[in-house]
Amino acid sequence: MTQQNNAAKYAFFYMLSLVSLIFMSLATGMIVFQIINKKIVDVIQSRGQFSSDQLKFAISALIVSAPIFYITARQIFKNLFSGALDKDSQIRKWLTYFILLISSVVMTGWLIAVVNAFLDGELTLKFILKALTAIGIAAIVFTFYLYDIKRENVMGAKDNVIRAYFYGSLAIVIAVFASSLFIVESPTATRDRKKDNEVLSKLQSLDNSIRNYYLENEKLPVDFGELMAEFNYLGDKDFKELEYVVKEEKTFELCANFRISNEDESDISHDIYGKEWRHDAGRQCFERKIRETDIIGEPRLKID
Repeated sequence: MTQQNNAAKYAFFYMLSLVSLIFMSLATGMIVFQIINKKIVDVIQSRGQFSSDQLKFAISALIVSAPIFYITARQIFKNLFSGALDKDSQIRKWLTYFILLISSVVMTGWLIAVVNAFLDGELTLKFILKALTAIGIAAIVFTFYLYDIKRENVMGAKDNVIRAYFYGSLAIVIAVFASSLFIVESPTATRDRKKDNEVLSKLQSLDNSIRNYYLENEKLPVDFGELMAEFNYLGDKDFKELEYVVKEEKTFELCANFRISNEDESDISHDIYGKEWRHDAGRQCFERKIRETDIIGEPRLKID
């Protein structure tokens, strides 16, 4: 009668453990994947490159989901040990197999993505390491729940296998989390990168405006004032902390100050504005040259 009254509570524990398990497993795998992407750089393949944004999401998911899973799992096994939750309970059987089903679907989709990346040209070593990671996580999840649902002695029995799974998986999660801290971008660096991207956005806009000015006037603007006179949508704020210098008839230079470098080509988070805007920290200048190319009798301007 007590179990019947607590059915909703146990169902809540199992469903919460399922959700947190999926987030924790995927986050752990994503962190390992990003460590692999960081250490093994493929300059040809655009997919599978290191992304600090994905790494930070995975760390966030792990920080939140891991404590929820282990606290919830502890409550479930505590109730099984005391007998408050019977090992033959329909709630336990149905929801354990439901967890296995959902985990199977998620892990199958994950492995499909790993194989697809390999077929799309990912390095063999990266594929092997990622496949082993996905298979390892799936194996831990499946063998743990299959063992748990089939064991005979539950109430009042301290199971060393369950304890080994519990603390062993916890050690793996902590080790993965600790490893991620060595390669993740700090919050301060992230703020600096976002501010630098705003500067790059202004440089790109300025670059396009100068090109349009040349297209209409067949010469480069002398300074910002002449450019603003031509395009009234530009304001002083667009040129704040930027420098424009005419070098030759069709060559000019754009300069700005940057807080950090975006030269790490292994991080796709730095590729927002393309490799032509790579820069170090400090004051950096970009030389831009306008070339005219006749295409079907009409002049076309291209900026290098």
